[in-house]
Amino acid sequence: MTNIQVSKDLAIHGMKNNNKKSRTQRPDSGTLYVVSTPIGNLEDITLRALKILKKVDLIAAENTRHTRELCSHYGIKRRLVSYHQHNSKSRGPELIEKLKKGLDIALVSNAGTPVVSDPGALLINSALEEGIRVSPIPGPSAAIAAMSVSGLSADRFLFLGFLSSKANKRRKEIKDLLYEPATMVFYETPHRIKAMLKDLNDILGDRYVVILREMTKVYEEIIRGPLGLILEDFEDHMLKGEFTVIVASRQKSGNEGLPTHKTRDMIKGLLQNNMGVKEVAEHLSQRFGLNYRAVYREGLNIKKGMEHR
Repeated sequence: MTNIQVSKDLAIHGMKNNNKKSRTQRPDSGTLYVVSTPIGNLEDITLRALKILKKVDLIAAENTRHTRELCSHYGIKRRLVSYHQHNSKSRGPELIEKLKKGLDIALVSNAGTPVVSDPGALLINSALEEGIRVSPIPGPSAAIAAMSVSGLSADRFLFLGFLSSKANKRRKEIKDLLYEPATMVFYETPHRIKAMLKDLNDILGDRYVVILREMTKVYEEIIRGPLGLILEDFEDHMLKGEFTVIVASRQKSGNEGLPTHKTRDMIKGLLQNNMGVKEVAEHLSQRFGLNYRAVYREGLNIKKGMEHR
């Protein structure tokens, strides 16, 4: 099931729950803490998250081996049990029973904030239905971290997580986003990133994108530019790491041709301030929604004219 479908299903489930009479919170139950953990760099964890992980009776982890490394790094000695998409239906009721008996449990994912692209929502809804207290321990999120450095509008953005791994289904999901007015944020794996970007380019057009690879890790990389050029750069490369892809909102009509005289003046002014042609194209396409290629071509022409004077 894709994240687009999950979002819709959760919304419907939430409305159904809201129509039910709220259950009284169990005074003798434990607390389910939803704890955000680092997306890469182990130092990106809050003091409160460390405090909670050290005091709970149990940590329910998407991958116990991965979480054990984090716990070992900070000297956290708590029992870990696995809770992931393959055992959520059987392990979930076990965790609920422990919470009802008064045990405190921390729910963590492999990276970032639980429930975002993982099965945590099922456990949380079960806890709420049983009147068990659920408390958020906020912290890192790959989607928010990526948006913060993208340079694209963050006033309104749509998180879509992982698109379908099946080509036909993925293309259909992208077609549904053709007229989406908000900036879009996706996650993708290294073995599907090229196919995903090609589908985005074929269906949405040569949009401006920001791609973040291995965020907060040693080999962190941020790639910016139009989809077409990025696909050309990726063509002969073996891609590794986890990717977050941010796609600019649909450009307004009328910006596909060469820039106006006013835009040419801006290009010239930026070039005179020692900005490179690529940097100028990125700046103007992001800020004014102009076509990157058109600005880049015009920038080359203006720079050439400036050099021959």
